[in-house]
Amino acid sequence: MSTGTSLYFYITENCELCEQAEQILVRTPLETPIPVDVVDISESEALVHQYGERIPVLRMEPEGKELDWPFTAEDVIAFLGNH
Repeated sequence: MSTGTSLYFYITENCELCEQAEQILVRTPLETPIPVDVVDISESEALVHQYGERIPVLRMEPEGKELDWPFTAEDVIAFLGNH
C-alpha cells in the first residue's frame, strides 16, 4: 500500500454483517498493520444514501476502490495488494 493511502470501513451499529466483516479484517494476516478508520454511516445522510444497502464496505482512498461484503481474508489481501 502506498504512502498517502487511507482505508475506511463503512458500517453501522447493530449490524451483524458488519461484525462478521470486522472479524475478518482483524484476523487477516498482513505483513504491515494498516490503520483503518471506522465510519458509522448513520452519522451522515449522504453516507446512508450511498452505503445503506451495501454495508459493510471497505474503501481505499485516494484510489476510490471499494470492497463490498461479502469478502474473505483472501479478498482483503488481494484488495490491498492490487491498487
